[in-house]
Amino acid sequence: MTVEPAREVVGLLLAGGLARRMGGGDKGLLSVGGRRVIDRVIDAARGQVRALALNANGDPARFAAFGLPVIADGILDFAGPLAGVLAGMDWAASLAPPARWLVSLPTDAPFLPRDLVARLAACLEGGCDIAVAESGGQVHPVIALWPVALSEALRRAMLEEDMRKIDRWTARYRVATVAWPTAPADPFFNANTLEDIAEAERLARLIDKTR
Repeated sequence: MTVEPAREVVGLLLAGGLARRMGGGDKGLLSVGGRRVIDRVIDAARGQVRALALNANGDPARFAAFGLPVIADGILDFAGPLAGVLAGMDWAASLAPPARWLVSLPTDAPFLPRDLVARLAACLEGGCDIAVAESGGQVHPVIALWPVALSEALRRAMLEEDMRKIDRWTARYRVATVAWPTAPADPFFNANTLEDIAEAERLARLIDKTR
């Protein structure tokens, strides 16, 4: 299966979480290396996809400065990242022309690789349904390329089976992982705590000089 990212892939920035480990708020609005994390994610993603949107709940005005569509979860009560993926699939299908693929990207990962979509898309040529990023032996299920055609299957799973865990749902499909090196730093490092932000500052000094 051949995927053409420039025409067929759109990106969704997942910012719908509660950030409990940071005491609430939007993790993506924190600064790393003098730039907000979400700005770093947008910068990495923009050249890889046809269009971008932001998945966030609550008042969308707090993201107005980014100039992106803000899409809330259609399934309420903070149903987790799968709800964001579903909202992104619905948005992708509503575009003209509709997008066939959706790449989901967390807004707490400041060092996303610029070959992410191309490598995930190339993996799909082997016949899998979903492609997921991996680094250091760890799979990152929220960093994935999804077929928009699975939207109704995902909706049914969430509404009728109370499906909430990504791994449980993707186990029904052929999933391939694509591994990235972790030197000089893990490109999928995510900042979940204030301690992580401090580590991200250190990593930014290593990574930013190579970009």
